[in-house]
Amino acid sequence: MPQEPLSERLRLKLVDRVRGVFNDIEGGEQPVPVSDEALFDKNSPIRMVHADIVAMMVGGIRSLLLQMLHPHALQGVLDHSNFREDMHGRLRRTARFIAVTTFGYRDDAQAAIERVNRIHAAVGGTLPDGTRYEASDPRTLAWVHVAEATSFLAAYLRHVRPDMPGHEQDEYYRQFAVIARALGADPVPLDRREAEVLFRELRGDLRASPQAREVAQLVLTQKPEGSPPAVQALLGAEAVALLPPFARSMLVLERPGLAAIPARAATWGMGKTLRWAFRQG
Repeated sequence: MPQEPLSERLRLKLVDRVRGVFNDIEGGEQPVPVSDEALFDKNSPIRMVHADIVAMMVGGIRSLLLQMLHPHALQGVLDHSNFREDMHGRLRRTARFIAVTTFGYRDDAQAAIERVNRIHAAVGGTLPDGTRYEASDPRTLAWVHVAEATSFLAAYLRHVRPDMPGHEQDEYYRQFAVIARALGADPVPLDRREAEVLFRELRGDLRASPQAREVAQLVLTQKPEGSPPAVQALLGAEAVALLPPFARSMLVLERPGLAAIPARAATWGMGKTLRWAFRQG
């Protein structure tokens, strides 16, 4: 039997390594199969954006940093999560939810949404000032969603497709809104203009705190199992560079200086390599 070319062996090895980062292979978890009967059509904007691994990792880190500035979202993590001991597991579960709802069979996507809604219904508590919070609060969910949507799209535009047409960007927001509404978020932006307006409005709900800064540092320094430490540093630097100045100030994070240039180049190269490995055009 002829041996596979070296390039193909390297490609398959890289694919297996990446899948090991995002899936609990030892626990029997397999990658989410791409379905022709998903919530969204093949090659639609949401599937293009959410398919790029590096952009999604950069956007995911940026999104978490923004989310931790919302006192209700932050307190829910502090009270109901073991993020300090299992940050990788938490990120992996979030990535799987996005994969199932974007690429999986529509019934599996709906089941995943219902499962998250049940979890949110049981999450609540009291802020340090005595204010009651609930994870199912529509306005809190709206901030979580707009932080995710703006972050994923910003990273995709920066690292993959800076010339993505405006109408496709708007369609991305309309498609992602389907998931956000099913999770109970309200209001939900349907295009770039609405996303910008809502982001500015919800910014008034944000607060700086030592706890938010602690979680931010954990997010930026966590090292996913199987991932080289240098990779996390690159992705974190890019996520911080993409943050709005007010968020960096609230989290006491410095914008990367000249070091951001090689970091951006390395992140771009990593993304190109992974797109080759997963045969993404």
